[in-house]
Amino acid sequence: MQQNASALAKSFARKVLNPARSQIQAVSSPCGVFISHRGIDTRKNLAGLLHDHLARLRLGPFLDCRNMKPGDRLYDKIDAAIRDCNLGIALFSPRYCDSYFCLRELASLMESNKRVIPIFCDVKPSQLRVKNSVTSSEKELQRFSWALEEAKYTVGLSFDSLRGNWSEFLESASDAVIKNLLEIDHDLLEKSLKEHMLKHNSLCLPQRVHREIDTYKKILGLNDQLYGSKLE
Repeated sequence: MQQNASALAKSFARKVLNPARSQIQAVSSPCGVFISHRGIDTRKNLAGLLHDHLARLRLGPFLDCRNMKPGDRLYDKIDAAIRDCNLGIALFSPRYCDSYFCLRELASLMESNKRVIPIFCDVKPSQLRVKNSVTSSEKELQRFSWALEEAKYTVGLSFDSLRGNWSEFLESASDAVIKNLLEIDHDLLEKSLKEHMLKHNSLCLPQRVHREIDTYKKILGLNDQLYGSKLE
């Protein structure tokens, strides 16, 4: 029975090995990392630099001013990017919460249970609040306030654009993105392996399943080495 479980796990690992590597090295979806930002604050500096940095690492960043073209329908394009992304970045700035569109993006990310990395640029979490003037809908105000509170109580990064080291921050941000993407793929793979093994070997003991999963996660190479392109 143990040999059967091992063989099944090996077979499954071989089937998903190449797709798993390719998805991590060069994100297969058009939007791997969705960047929500307030253009008037960050488009020409931090948001643009972060997008370009993640693009060089082939992590599939989406930034509206870089990835949308004349003729694209705003909500359709944004909603599709959020739906398909693996990870979200909420780039908070002093005027982020003045924008209906920014708050709508944030709410969509949170409601879809996407993992989100908050970045507080020139603003403290305590300074962020939804203003009544951003929308006339009480339901939307509650929705936006909930999403903002969720983001504010998520561990993130802070950056002072006047005193901070831009190069070091971009490295820190990209490292955080890579770590989160690896964890997301790790969780998905573990779930898939577990379902596959239990389906084909219902008598397999739970501890044996976990032992086999640990072995074949190593086969799949779920570690920073998959991001060899980052070091090339």
